[in-house]
Formats: sequence, C-alpha cells, structure tokens
Amino acid sequence: MLQEGAHGKWTVSSSDESTEENSDSEKPSTSSLLDATRGRTSGPQYPCSEARKAAHKRKASPLKLSDKSFSTEIPPAGKQRTSQEGLGWCLSSSDEEPEDQGKHACKETVKEEKCDAPKEYLLNLCKGDELSENQKAEEYNETPSEAQDTWDLLNGENPFRFFLTKVRGIEQSYNSGALHIKDILSPLFGTLVSSAQFNYCIDVGWLVRQYPQEFRKKPLLIVHGEKRESKAELLAQARPYENISFCQAKLDIAFGTHHTKMMLLLYEEGLRVVIHTSNLIAEDWHQKTQGIWLSPLYPRLPQGATGSAGESETNFKSDLISYLLAYNSPALKEWIDLIQEHDLSETRVYLLGSTPGRYQGSDKEKWGHLRLRKLLKEHASSIPAQESWPVVGQFSSIGSMGADGSKWLCSEFQESLVAAGSSVTTLLKCDVPIHLVYPTVNNVRQSLEGYPAGGSLPYSIQTAQKQLWLHSYFHKWSAEVSGRSHAIPHIKTYMRPSPDFQKIAWFLVTSANLSKAAWGALEKNGTQLMIRSYELGVLFLPSAFGFDKGYFHVRGKMLSESNDSAIYFPVPYDLPPEQYGSKEITQSLDILQLTQKPRGVFWQCTVS
Repeated sequence: MLQEGAHGKWTVSSSDESTEENSDSEKPSTSSLLDATRGRTSGPQYPCSEARKAAHKRKASPLKLSDKSFSTEIPPAGKQRTSQEGLGWCLSSSDEEPEDQGKHACKETVKEEKCDAPKEYLLNLCKGDELSENQKAEEYNETPSEAQDTWDLLNGENPFRFFLTKVRGIEQSYNSGALHIKDILSPLFGTLVSSAQFNYCIDVGWLVRQYPQEFRKKPLLIVHGEKRESKAELLAQARPYENISFCQAKLDIAFGTHHTKMMLLLYEEGLRVVIHTSNLIAEDWHQKTQGIWLSPLYPRLPQGATGSAGESETNFKSDLISYLLAYNSPALKEWIDLIQEHDLSETRVYLLGSTPGRYQGSDKEKWGHLRLRKLLKEHASSIPAQESWPVVGQFSSIGSMGADGSKWLCSEFQESLVAAGSSVTTLLKCDVPIHLVYPTVNNVRQSLEGYPAGGSLPYSIQTAQKQLWLHSYFHKWSAEVSGRSHAIPHIKTYMRPSPDFQKIAWFLVTSANLSKAAWGALEKNGTQLMIRSYELGVLFLPSAFGFDKGYFHVRGKMLSESNDSAIYFPVPYDLPPEQYGSKEITQSLDILQLTQKPRGVFWQCTVS
C-alpha cells in the first residue's frame, strides 16, 4: 500500500503571544473547540511535530506484503542498496534556533522506493493486519507474574530507581525490571487521589486509558505548552472528561517548547514523582528505548512540621518546588503545597531543570548546563587524569551548534560536562574526548519500527548542512546489554566514563536533547544565560549513593542477568560506543540532502 506524506505548517512558540493565549489554566468547555478536530481524516488526533505526524500515518496504515515468500533475513550492511533516493528521516525539530526555524511551510511527496526491512518489522506487518500499530501498542496487559516482578522492583531491587520502558518484540527476559505506563499508574503503587502530567506531545484519550478503571475519574492536571490550533486540539480531546484540567506553560521566548516529562502522583498513602523521557502517546511506550526515574513513596509529614522538614541531602524537595514556581501558574499552587507537606528525604538524585528565560548573576546557575556545572563542582569527586575521561552524550534530536565546535559544544557546554570537584582547573576545549550517540541510517532501518522510527529522531537538513563538522563526533546506537539495539532510543542520557569505560563519574537521564534551546547558551560576554525550553532530568552522583570512591562501576553482564544492581550502574546501552564509519556519515548526509525543505522528508517503503 503506497502512501504520500503531507506536511503542514510547523507551529512554534512565539514571544508575541497575547495574554489570552498565555492564560495558565483552562477547562475544555467551549463549543468552538469542535472546530479544531473537524475535517481531519488522518494523522494523530493529538498535537505533535510534523515528523511525528508523518510517522504516525505510516503506523496507522501499515504496509501489506504482496509476496508472502519474502526472506526474513536481515540484510547485512554490505549488501544494502547504496542509492538512497526517495528515502529519508522525518526531520522536523523542536530544538532549532531562530535562524533555522519558521522559514518555510511546505508539502512534499517523495517517490516510492523499495527498501529492505528488518525481520522483526516484517513479522509485525504480517500479524493482525486489521489492527493499526497504535492499537497493537495498547494491547499491553500485565500478567500476575509481571505484577509481582514490578512490586519486587519497588521494594529494594533497584536502588537507583532508574528503569527502562518495556519494549514489545524483544526477548521477554530483557523486559524484566522494565516498566510500562500502566505499571506506573497501577494500584500496586498506591491508591490514587489525583495526578499531574507534564509533557510535550499528549494523546488525551490514550492517556486516560492507561489509568486503571477505578482511577480514570480522579482529578488530572495536564501541563503543556500548546498554543493556537494545537491548544484548541488538545482542549477538544479532553471535552469528554470532566475531571481533566489544563495548565499552559508560558513560552515567552520564541521557538521554545514545553519538553519536560514528569508525573506527580498523589495517593492516599503518600506522594510519588516520576521523571521520564516518553511522550504521552502510544508509540513512545511501545518499541522505543525510554528512561524512567521513579521516586520512593513519599509519606506525609506530621502536622506542624517546619518548612525545611522532609528535605533530602540532594535538596530535591526545594529544587522541585523552585522548578514548579518557575511556571508562575496558580494551577500548580496546589501541587507545590502538597510537595511541601510530604517527606522527600529519601531522595538520592539531584534535580536538573531548564526553564525559559534570561538569567544573570547567581540565577545563571539555577538552570540548564550551568546548573549541571554547579552540581558537579560541588558534589562530584575530582577525577585523576581527568582529561582522559571522555564525555558521552546520547539524544534523539539535534539543534544548531554553530559553525564549529568552539561556538558552543566544545566551549561552554563541554566546560559544564567536565566540571568535577571544587578544585578543578579549566581544561582546554580539545583535551576531553566527546562521544555523541545518535542512531545511524542502519539503526533506523533495522529497528523494530522500521523507517517510521525516524519520526522521533528529528535533525533538520538546514541545520545539518551548517554543521558538517559535528558528524565526526557521532557514534552508533547499540544496546545489546539491555536487548534494545533494535528499539530506537528516545531516551536522553549524558555521562562521564573512565578511559576503559568500566566506571562512570556520574550519569544523567533527562528530557534535554543536544541543543542550546534545551541547555541554554551564554550571552553578553558570558554574563547572561538564555534558555528557550522547559526540560527536566535527574543526576546520579556516587556520593549520594554511598560510593566513596567517586564513581559507579558499569555492569559487565546483560541487564537481565545481573543480580547486583547495588554495585553496578545500569547504563542502558553498550560501552564504549562505536564511532560512525565514513560510509555511515555519507549515508546520513545523503538522506538529509534529499530535500531542500527545512521541515524534512517523508520516507516511502514497500516490500515486494
């Protein structure tokens, strides 16, 4: 079945929003909201990027095989076709800088191209043609044994409280210790009273169905960054649900996004915080590699407790409250008060957030990469021969880095990543190796999702053409350690491994991709930090977990086989990462060069 990709306009945040558009709390109560969904016949029924919409169309109308005698062998890299004409990744991005955004709105149809598909993807297409990929993603049902496994995980078997999401289509052993959103919202975790969901891309109907039946009418606050038509679509989705209210995150700097992914879950028994990397849509919880930090169950403080009560050694409580206060929204006051009333002292991670704004003085160190720099200087141990300890960044989207590495990546950003201990001296920009992990064309082609996975790996052609120097830092995605080499990563992680990759000085899981919009960029000769977007992550430091040597060991066994997670940190992909070959760099560039449109290409794939 052949499909054509249609790309509409890209909705971006603007600094000239009206007061009405930036109102921070609303209910989906006006009849005009019906107009937002009228006339739509295809595409996702929720606001999202154009890349996501393109990928969704392919998932909603899966390809059918015309010849059932196909070979299911995954073709070796050496035998793949060298011509990439008509193929491409979906390349829209929320991480672009102003010079790369808003220049064109286009529609593009690309030629049909036959391509090799991986075994897993072909088999998926043969099963249940009557079901769309989204419907299949919703078929998740937890068995009693899985429920018990989940309960065991919460009772001390994962001291780091860092989890991956379950992936359909991999060996079941690799899903042991992983979580689905239905696990997180399960009654096993507590008797839900109310919840708040912070996210970027939200399918309201799907989200409601992830809650157990008995919790679906509990108060739910959705914190989002949508405006104009996208905001109307989101509100329209929630019309059937009287228990849902909204908080619109103010985005006063152009091209910013509300990219934070967090859940606040209030139970009769206490409070839980979940910081993760998945959008609230079926695709993100199906066959992608995603990360989750799940807090302990925080008990309520006794009445009359002082304002500093319930604080952790990592200052997580006050930092979370500061982050919520940055929204400047009355809709979040109730949640701020609830956090204040609970005991968060068992938290061992540091909160690392970004909020839109221009910050000077001491405020510069509250957010973004300067916040990471401050935390590492104050709480990380100094590293012997630290110039030989590389930096690893792994992400799913890339923004504008500038004409060369000195503009941001190898200057201010790298300086933050290599900070360690209060006595650290500033290193020269070329002293510390940088390894950037980003999927290759073959990673996408051989993934469980096939080429639609490219919809969640946006990297615009205009940006790529301006920073060809960046590709020399790229490394392949490989996750044999977690059984997820074919589950495209939407997780974002950063770490500082030892030269032999047997130890790490710290580990960060976050919503922040590789972009100045997410991490911030210095202005005015370094006196001001400008951040465009909301982001949130948690930083794992050895000292907070009682490791006095200043590092975590990295697991040498498969995640599913290791029984000593208290000793080894569960890095979810293979170390050391393997650098792109010259052919892979060329393939990536060929795909990006297939179109002159900045909003990306829409792939076509048929199987004969």
